[in-house]
Amino acid sequence: MEKILVVDDEREIADLVELYLKNDGYQVYKFYNGTDALDCAKSEEISLAVLDVMLPDMDGFVLCQKIRESHLFPIIMLTAKVEDIDKITGLTLGADDYITKPFNPLELVARVKTQLRRYIRYNVAESAEREVSQFDVRGLHISRKSHECTLNGQKLTLTPIEFDILWYLCEHRGGVISSEELFEAVWKEKYLDNNNTVMAHIARLREKMKEPPRKPKFIKTVWGVGYKLE
Repeated sequence: MEKILVVDDEREIADLVELYLKNDGYQVYKFYNGTDALDCAKSEEISLAVLDVMLPDMDGFVLCQKIRESHLFPIIMLTAKVEDIDKITGLTLGADDYITKPFNPLELVARVKTQLRRYIRYNVAESAEREVSQFDVRGLHISRKSHECTLNGQKLTLTPIEFDILWYLCEHRGGVISSEELFEAVWKEKYLDNNNTVMAHIARLREKMKEPPRKPKFIKTVWGVGYKLE
């Protein structure tokens, strides 16, 4: 049974999310503050976390960042703000998805299922889907079989989505991939205009690869078109 961590100081929302997730067969660990939630993440084998941005003791983004220091399970952020900058901030710090309040609990459950499917697929390494199992690109080594990635011998700790993005770019290296194509290939969802999700994850990947922001060596931006890996 998958274990879901739910953190929200609005008790009505936390209780409602817990109810819907339990009805779908998940085991739920519910907290109203970040400190207790972080302790739970350290002691339990959590499968996915749902984090509110506004918490009484610490910012939800800070909690996300602290979890990411030692865990790769999917994180969905709940935000009452609709500004894109808040969404980008969460994704850049390691969140996998976000949902804006007020939301339909059934939509949240659907998002949870989507992220868990991707995470499970990532861990069991279903490499049979692809004929090529690894790439070596100028010191960048990525393996579908082991789901490991290294750059100049140094291991890169990637989330499942970051791994899928980098793998897709390696598969199509030399060609320009639009944000729409990359989003639909990785997220398996329809791309919507003004979607900054891809941009945020590319920024996070470049940061982990220690790429110069203005002159990246690997993932390059083709303005007005998309991205390419050279």
